[in-house]
Amino acid sequence: MLILLPVLNAQGVISNFTINLWGKYLSYALLAISVDMLWGYTGLLSLGQALFFSLGGYMHGMYLMRMIGTLGQYQQPIPDFLVFLGWKELPSFWVPFSSFPFAFGMVLLVPGIVAGIFGYFAFRSRIKGVYFSILTQALTYAASIMFFRNNLLLGGNNGFTDFKFILGFDILSAGTQRGLYIATGVTLLGVYALCRWLSRTKFGLVQRAIRDGENRVLFSGYAAADYKLFVFVFSALIASVAGALYVPQVGIINPGEMIPAKSLEAVVWVAVGGRGTLLGPILGAVAINMLKSWTTRAYPDMWLLILGGLFILVVVFLPGGLVSLPQRLKPVWTRIRGWFGQSSSTAPTE
Repeated sequence: MLILLPVLNAQGVISNFTINLWGKYLSYALLAISVDMLWGYTGLLSLGQALFFSLGGYMHGMYLMRMIGTLGQYQQPIPDFLVFLGWKELPSFWVPFSSFPFAFGMVLLVPGIVAGIFGYFAFRSRIKGVYFSILTQALTYAASIMFFRNNLLLGGNNGFTDFKFILGFDILSAGTQRGLYIATGVTLLGVYALCRWLSRTKFGLVQRAIRDGENRVLFSGYAAADYKLFVFVFSALIASVAGALYVPQVGIINPGEMIPAKSLEAVVWVAVGGRGTLLGPILGAVAINMLKSWTTRAYPDMWLLILGGLFILVVVFLPGGLVSLPQRLKPVWTRIRGWFGQSSSTAPTE
């Protein structure tokens, strides 16, 4: 897929919209991995991953807004929404975002600091279980309310859009979109390999031990809070990079991406794909978002019902998710093969 889709797009077989859509799916797959590292491997159900996803998107979005230059609607060297708010000059904290390396650094630094501060106090206070989930949900809800405010000078309700250039390239050109898709795919493979390696180290064993029985880990002398803090910050960075890749491909970032419902959707992707498997969340994110793309065109009013029904079906009948299907179907396949084998052995011979 990583090579095939760009080649087909370059040959005109598939449209720019299709490759753009797949780039969005892969960004969501990165977000799903971040949820899986927390929930599937450490037992921490975070309902605030959309916050870190959006923070990464906003940091990259500020760079993209600076690249618009004087090509905005008001033809001023500052973003249009600032002109609309009566600003004549660029606010000081916007100035460094004309540099891509600085913006990329902020993509990692800002969500990392937020996750580090929140996680430090949460884990030192031994907050876990449903209380941790509620707290992370409250965090992203509070942040979304703050980002909706115009006086934060980050676009308010409308956020950032109308991007023109990235690293000097026309962001809407087919070549740039192919490059963004490949960059997203390579990042996904790299993050998957890194998380797979991490899960097979001693760190991964402690991580799963915390999930299965945190008290036993504490009695064994391990600082469980430090492990959880590391995983929380690490997952926040993955989500942030996913958001940074998502924004130039979708062309917009606003506080709507930060609301708790977005985090809940990511949890459903992981549950449907297969929690604690890394591969399952990727499958879940891609499959559900493909279904969403189709449903919102064919039956737009039914999407939430379908999503909720799918989640219930998987939890009740397929707790291992999509990745457990081959294992579950193996006895059925063996029985079918047995029937055919028995039929051939009892068939009359001449």
